[in-house]
Amino acid sequence: MKAFVSVDEYINAQEENVRAILEEIRLTIKKAAPKAVEVISYGMPAYKQDGVLVYFAACKNHIGFYPTGKGVAEFEELLTDYKTSKGAIQFPLNIKMPLSLITKIVKFRVKQNEMKAAEKKKKK
Repeated sequence: MKAFVSVDEYINAQEENVRAILEEIRLTIKKAAPKAVEVISYGMPAYKQDGVLVYFAACKNHIGFYPTGKGVAEFEELLTDYKTSKGAIQFPLNIKMPLSLITKIVKFRVKQNEMKAAEKKKKK
């Protein structure tokens, strides 16, 4: 696996048909979490704000979206059309990306991380 330095580099290394989808997801995350910092973590794009919010990755037949276990559990009823596991969601490449759902998940993760950071501050 190639070690990517930036999200641009990661996206540009993907097949042409996938690049537009990844850019669309990237923009959606940035709009939902404008203060988040974009990084490469575990070899894939990640967004951090008071900790990691979400990761995403291009796979052979889907986009892997990783909003942690709580990010998946909270939206379980909206994810019935997608393959999920404890901390991952698979969005098939042959469907329109559910950008409004991605927005909801990212905003939920921002709130979750903010609350966790506030709790940590209280304890100090």
